[in-house]
Amino acid sequence: MSGHDVKTGEMIVLADGEAIAQYMARWLTEQALAKTDGPFVVALSGGSTPKRLYEILGSADFATRFPWDRTQLFFGDERFVPATDPASNYTMTRTALLSHISIPPANVHPMPTEGDPAAAAARYQAELQAVYGADTLQPGRPLFDVVMLGLGDNGHTASLFPRQPVLQERRLWVSTCVPDDAPHTRLTLTYPAIHSSRHVVFMLAGAGKREAFAKVRAGDPAEPASHITTEGELVWLLDKAAAAV
Repeated sequence: MSGHDVKTGEMIVLADGEAIAQYMARWLTEQALAKTDGPFVVALSGGSTPKRLYEILGSADFATRFPWDRTQLFFGDERFVPATDPASNYTMTRTALLSHISIPPANVHPMPTEGDPAAAAARYQAELQAVYGADTLQPGRPLFDVVMLGLGDNGHTASLFPRQPVLQERRLWVSTCVPDDAPHTRLTLTYPAIHSSRHVVFMLAGAGKREAFAKVRAGDPAEPASHITTEGELVWLLDKAAAAV
């Protein structure tokens, strides 16, 4: 795997958010079915386009075709709120997807959101290490098959927010973030964890994403998402409004 970043990754421009979600559902299913030498490990994203993707994956056409029994679902980030909170990525995913599919409960890994955030991040890293089978990331042996990402208008992705210490984290796989421009303490995958992937897929829909995308695609160092890399393939799935075409 040659590796890619936000400047060299492929751009796929589709009509709208619905087209992105439909495309991603088909592509993700193909990837999962093709992975037969171990579990298919995915880091899920929050947001409206991923929510629609999860609804599609939970529909009859996909729910029975997707190999859920050998899929491990993790989360790219989570707000440190109770699972009952509407702001919870896990709760959104459970409503849109998990309640509609037959997946072993042990294959679903919500980020813990109780107690001390740093301790919760360490527990989540231990869960990742157990599935990975090692305590350190090894080049050429990706932690994730697919990492899904979005992009905020402040350039954040996952919960890698501007000006926060987590942007300098190079050792931990999971860490905490307390944004100065958004509510809630967060848990998030770090740059090294996201880098250890076969595929990183950004999903962006709407004209509101246009400015942030242009900055990140140009590699503006002030944007946290500009520093996303993968040892595999990076793909931008954009609608026409976000891509400004």
